[in-house]
Amino acid sequence: MSDTILKCTTRHVRIFTAIVENNDLIFDNGHLTLDIDPDNEFIWCDQSIKKVQDYFRELVDSQANNELTDYSLRKIGSLLEDFIRKLLQDGELSYNPNSRVMNYSMGLPRTKESL
Repeated sequence: MSDTILKCTTRHVRIFTAIVENNDLIFDNGHLTLDIDPDNEFIWCDQSIKKVQDYFRELVDSQANNELTDYSLRKIGSLLEDFIRKLLQDGELSYNPNSRVMNYSMGLPRTKESL
């Protein structure tokens, strides 16, 4: 494998084969860095963040015996996106009204009237 940082960038998840030092990404093939909701589209509680981090670890562990590729990293990112959508649908997350862009990328907000 080259010394190029592999990355997966989705709307709400960024994964890098790197560590963060002084706000810079430094290539590290033995480490994955997860950035959740970089645009602050959602309001998060500690429990929801922990759920995403735990699911991330579970997905990474399931790939432990396989070579890490762009494809496998994108698959992990896509599964995390689906997981975040489920958290939103289950009411564990809500849209952040102070987000710089309100595009409801995971679907329209659920209200009691729409259920």
